[in-house]
Amino acid sequence: MDSPDGTRQWGLFGAAGLLLRAPRTGGGAMVLLQHRAPWSHQGGTWALPGGARDSHETSVHAAVREAQEETGIVPEAVRVRGERITATAPSGWTYTTVVADAAEPLATTANRESAELAWVPEEEVDARPLHPGFAAAWPALRASSARISLDGVDDAATVAAALPRTVDLAEHGFVWLHSNGRGGRAARIGSAADLAGNVLFLTLDQVLS
Repeated sequence: MDSPDGTRQWGLFGAAGLLLRAPRTGGGAMVLLQHRAPWSHQGGTWALPGGARDSHETSVHAAVREAQEETGIVPEAVRVRGERITATAPSGWTYTTVVADAAEPLATTANRESAELAWVPEEEVDARPLHPGFAAAWPALRASSARISLDGVDDAATVAAALPRTVDLAEHGFVWLHSNGRGGRAARIGSAADLAGNVLFLTLDQVLS
């Protein structure tokens, strides 16, 4: 699709990509990145698996489908946690980043659009040469790490079973919530989502949704 300013975007109905996290041994998260094939647009840079939406698809369906085509990860292994429109064009075209989790860093199979696929520690993502669009969006997509305290939680076993995971805090961004390992602020279950110093207060619904 061509915009009035002469720039070109791929996909008549917009495009979507999948930001997939998985737990890292010892705490923190790994992010699945795609090293774009040399012949592709911005080839040689690192970005997320993704591509154009079909007319009948939601952004979530498009991102998960494209990820399966480009990485071999099946939809059943992906738990969607949120989405953000991370790029727009004067034509009305949009790119949506769908944020999701996997239970572990899954094995991948690259198609011809990828030079390679890699699970990268969250804090090392921006150390790679990123696709310009992804580089611009990454600060708002990056998740801070938080270790949750289950002391005094009535349904602690249910909460523990839901971890680790990404929590979407809307205007506050994303948090990677885990109950073990080191690093990050502390998180507690309280009456409302709030950021206070180094302690993050969440509702039980936010943790289990």
